Amino acid sequence: MRAEKFRIWSAWMAGGIIWLIITNATKNIAIVSVITQALLVVLGILSTFAAVTMTNRLNRKAEAARKEVLGDW
Repeated sequence: MRAEKFRIWSAWMAGGIIWLIITNATKNIAIVSVITQALLVVLGILSTFAAVTMTNRLNRKAEAARKEVLGDW
């Protein structure tokens, strides 16, 4: 489970860095800059929500497996 969580959050970080680079590269172009900043905010919120949801599902899956192994039903 730790490896999957690491992959999720690594992908989230890499995507954020790529978007920041794109936004910085377009800061001198008037309308493109506004569009990329808006996309950065919207897609950042959506990707954060997706990453948190996937992490929570992995936590529930790990808890179920732990209970099954330990017999704590």
